[in-house]
Amino acid sequence: MSVYLDHNATSPLRVEAREAMARAYDSGGNPSSVHGPGRAARAIVETARTSVAKHFVTRAEDVVFTSGGTEANNLVIASARAAGAKRLIVSAIEHDAVRDAASASGLEVEILPVTGDGVADLIWLETRLSGWNREADGVPFVALMAANNETGVVQPVEAAGRLVREAQGLFHVDAVQMAGKLAFDFAGSLAHYAALSAHKAGGPQGVGALLLACDAPLNRQMHGGGQETGRRSGTENVAGIAGFAAALAAVEADEAARMAALRDALQSRLESVEGVRIWGAGADRLPNTLCLSATGWASEIQVIAMDLAGFAISAGSACSSGKVRKSRVLEAMGASVDESASAIRISLGWTSMQEDVDRFADAWIREYARIRPRLAAAV
Repeated sequence: MSVYLDHNATSPLRVEAREAMARAYDSGGNPSSVHGPGRAARAIVETARTSVAKHFVTRAEDVVFTSGGTEANNLVIASARAAGAKRLIVSAIEHDAVRDAASASGLEVEILPVTGDGVADLIWLETRLSGWNREADGVPFVALMAANNETGVVQPVEAAGRLVREAQGLFHVDAVQMAGKLAFDFAGSLAHYAALSAHKAGGPQGVGALLLACDAPLNRQMHGGGQETGRRSGTENVAGIAGFAAALAAVEADEAARMAALRDALQSRLESVEGVRIWGAGADRLPNTLCLSATGWASEIQVIAMDLAGFAISAGSACSSGKVRKSRVLEAMGASVDESASAIRISLGWTSMQEDVDRFADAWIREYARIRPRLAAAV
């Protein structure tokens, strides 16, 4: 039986989410209809909206359900342009859903650098914003994810948000990886926008949300029936939304601490192996995420070897149509070409057990010991 250690890509559907979705499917009805079944569907959506809002410390009316984090991120970039941004500041560690949307926007894009531990350089940001030319560059816009999907490094979003607010700009936080792992206080983040995705927390794929501050401009991209109070047309994914809320509600109070203990035990074993480097170890990280490089052992070969041994891991982001490529995130952190090309990510979740971690460590260390002499000979 395969051991699943790729929760940052997708966390398997929680039982509570599956049950909530089944009830929603059985209910039937279009939430825009005024008859009984329609009102029942609307009640499911609005109950879920309230639950999601409470989980992320915001108002229910500030939750816009989407098809996932990618749509939410794209909607924000489009809104920034419509609000008068002419130049976008995007951190070097952003997910492709933000980076590519920014590149495709037709606006100038500047990269916010990170330290060797993968933390956004707020001194650089403060200096850049203090010299902002509003007439030439428009409304300042900054995108900084809450936690990186590859390294797990948690970002200083509140401090960044304060800088952006002082500059009278717009601040976007991709909070996709926070769901189900660490608390994310949207109000406390000072962000205008935050993107979420259900399947990172053990909810269904294909549903997410955009959180909006009361002063956040929004330029809708989906036109049609005027759902989501006119902010995102299209019949709501009632079952998916119900599963999203149920997954968040199912997160146990001690889940983060349990995952951190498992992650730290795994790290202790692997970092003692010669040739291994742990990324982001000097910074706050998501409790479930471990990113490492193994000198000379290509990422894709590691992933295949571990798959054959019965373990599902990844080589960084899983959002590249199955492609394995060098990590831009690690390169931004100062990784060498070899370190970037030999990086893997192990991400734990609600299904992970001590036995899984122990077995993986045994298998990985055994395989690396077997292959290292050949790697050395090739060099």
